[in-house]
Amino acid sequence: MGTAPALGIPVTCARRDLSRVGNRPISIALALVVSLMAIPASADERYALVVSGASGGATYAQQYSRLTESFSQVLVDRMKFEADHITVLGEGPDEDKRATAANLRRVFATLRRQMGADDLLIVLLIGHGTFDGVDAKFNLVGPDLESAEWVTLFRGLPGRIIVVNGAPASFPFIERLSSPRRIVISATDSVAQRFDTVFPEYFVNAFRDEGSDIDKNGRISVWEAFASASGAVRRHYQQRGQLATERALLDDNGDGLGREAAAQGEDGSLATRTYLDAPAAGAPPTDEVLIDLLQRRASLEAEAEELQIKKAFMSPDEYTREFERVMVALARVARDIRARTKT
Repeated sequence: MGTAPALGIPVTCARRDLSRVGNRPISIALALVVSLMAIPASADERYALVVSGASGGATYAQQYSRLTESFSQVLVDRMKFEADHITVLGEGPDEDKRATAANLRRVFATLRRQMGADDLLIVLLIGHGTFDGVDAKFNLVGPDLESAEWVTLFRGLPGRIIVVNGAPASFPFIERLSSPRRIVISATDSVAQRFDTVFPEYFVNAFRDEGSDIDKNGRISVWEAFASASGAVRRHYQQRGQLATERALLDDNGDGLGREAAAQGEDGSLATRTYLDAPAAGAPPTDEVLIDLLQRRASLEAEAEELQIKKAFMSPDEYTREFERVMVALARVARDIRARTKT
C-alpha cells in the first residue's frame, strides 16, 4: 500500500475517502489531502548536556555554577536551543539533577530514544579530572566513571555528537571517545597535565565573541570556538609569565589522535562545518579553503610568539633565521588570505 510522504497516510484510504464526498466539491477534498501531504517534517533537533562535576570547595562550586549558567544562556539566547533540550547536572539538592553516574546513564538512555540520525548533541564537562596510571576519570558526585565507561554511555547514540571535556588529565577521552561523525575536544594533550584548566571558560566565551568568527560568515563553528579558546588559553599563561599547563586537542576524523589549533593536522574539517545554531536563510557557506589558510596563520603566529620566549636561549644568528622563516611564511599566507577574500 502506498503512503503519503509526509504523514504516512495510506493513499488507498485517501482515495476511498474521496469516493464518499458525495455532492461536496472534490476539489476541496483534494486540496485538504495535498495540504496535509505538504506539511514539512520537523527540523533537526539540537540537544545539550552540561555536567558540572564535584567541585571540592566553595570557590570551584561558584566557578562551575557560573560557567554552567553562562553556557546554558548562550545556547538559549544566541544559539536558539529549546530550553527543555538542555539538561544540566551538578551538585544541587535535587537528586534527579545531581551529576551522578546513575543520572548520567538515565539521561543518555533518554537521549537514545529522543534523538534521530540528523540531530545534534553537545556534551560539556566542567570540573576536575584525574588519572590513576591506567585510565582517566571525570570527577562526579559520588562514584566516578572511567573514560572506558563513558564509551558505553555514548554507544548507540544517533546523530552528530560533540564532546568537550574541560577537565585536567582529559586526554584519554580523545582516545576513547573518538568515532566517525563525532567531535571530541580535551582541555589537555597529556595525562600529565593535571592542574586546573581555564579552557572551559574561554570555550564558552568564544560563542559570545564575534571575533571568534574567523571566516566572517556570521556564525561560529565548533572549530572556530576551539581555535579562539586555544589562543586565549595560550595568552592567559603568557600574560602571567607562566608555562602553559594545558594544551587543548580536537579530534573529528575518528583516529583518536587529535591536534592543537595552532598545529598542522588532519582534524578540523568536520568541526569547521559543525555549528551549534541553526542555519539562517541566506547565510554564506563555510569556506574551508579560507579556514585552512586562517588556521595556518594562527599556527605561524603561535610559532612567532614562542620564538620570542625562546629568544634568550638562542644565538643571534639562529634567532634571525627562524624569525625570517616565520615572517616570510606569514607574508605568503596573508597574501593568499587577501586573494581569497577579495570581492
